[in-house]
Amino acid sequence: MGSLFKEFFNKGKGNKSGGEIIYTNDPLEGTDTQKLRAEISGRVQGVGFRFTTKQAADELGITGIVRNESDGTVYVEAQGSAEQLSRFVEALRKGPSPSANVDKVVVTYDENVEEKTNFSQAN
Repeated sequence: MGSLFKEFFNKGKGNKSGGEIIYTNDPLEGTDTQKLRAEISGRVQGVGFRFTTKQAADELGITGIVRNESDGTVYVEAQGSAEQLSRFVEALRKGPSPSANVDKVVVTYDENVEEKTNFSQAN
């Protein structure tokens, strides 16, 4: 197998270090519940990313939504404690789906994120 094909087929195997996390602002002050928006880029569509993101959110007790965007990114809104969201963002960075390859997670804490009663997967 040529090196080009070997690199293609082995990409991501054993390399779950994940992409970088960029925080655009600080966590919300004076509240136990944090709300955030995240945009995840890389190979994150068509690889089960939304499904496994919902699984991770459900396991951590986080509410919110996950959806594909037309530009190839995945968009997440999440609400939970600081500890829950820290673990969730780390899961997003690593790519909850084994087929995903995350380049970057851009996180913005936003008090205007709509409160949800569960975590749902859209489109």
